[in-house]
Amino acid sequence: MEERLQKLISERGLASRRAAEGLIAEGRVTVNGLAARLGMKADPLRDDIRVDGRPLAGRGRRVYIMLNKPRGYVCTLSDERGRRTVAELVEGCGERVYPVGRLDANSEGLLILTNDGELAHVLTHPSRGVEKTYSVRVAGEDVRASLKKLGGELLLEDGPARALRVRLVSDEGERAIVLITVAEGRKHLVRNLCAAAGLEVKRLIRVSEGGLELGGLRTGKWRFLGEDEVEALKKHAK
Repeated sequence: MEERLQKLISERGLASRRAAEGLIAEGRVTVNGLAARLGMKADPLRDDIRVDGRPLAGRGRRVYIMLNKPRGYVCTLSDERGRRTVAELVEGCGERVYPVGRLDANSEGLLILTNDGELAHVLTHPSRGVEKTYSVRVAGEDVRASLKKLGGELLLEDGPARALRVRLVSDEGERAIVLITVAEGRKHLVRNLCAAAGLEVKRLIRVSEGGLELGGLRTGKWRFLGEDEVEALKKHAK
């Protein structure tokens, strides 16, 4: 059966759908000896599909991982600036996996990695509204007043936005810990929301995503997701 090339490539764990589109645009993918083009479909049982001259492998073992990302690591498989990557932390998983979404270098917490390109695509697609919750340590001159602002719509540089839920966990005068839940994948959304409300982010940890909870997983450690967790994640994404 014919399917879009970027889907076939991502299903084989070679790259995310977006990265696969980049491979096609760069001329690194061929179908039956001819350069592929964006939007092209192919049948892996009938067509000779190659990436960088290598035949597209069959579907391998699906791997789903939860990592507690430490601060200072970037969410890429390699980095041209020589920074530490999350790929280094999951080298022992037995398969090539890539991050689902991003946490910036200064953020920590729950990060899903997988070679299931279809699920990765669904979880990161804006239309799905997958919820993510962050534990955020903030500081400000009037924290409680700022938290009231954070509970409403705020105007950011890339347009209006709001948190789904905001809950104060502890109040230490000019500092506080707050749980912030969002359902958008906009870059630096939580940090930008806090800044717009007059709060400075001191520490940001993702504690849940798509119904998965970080729990007691230690910083820098990872574990395989159980079958029930994978199924729950897929249902949440739908």
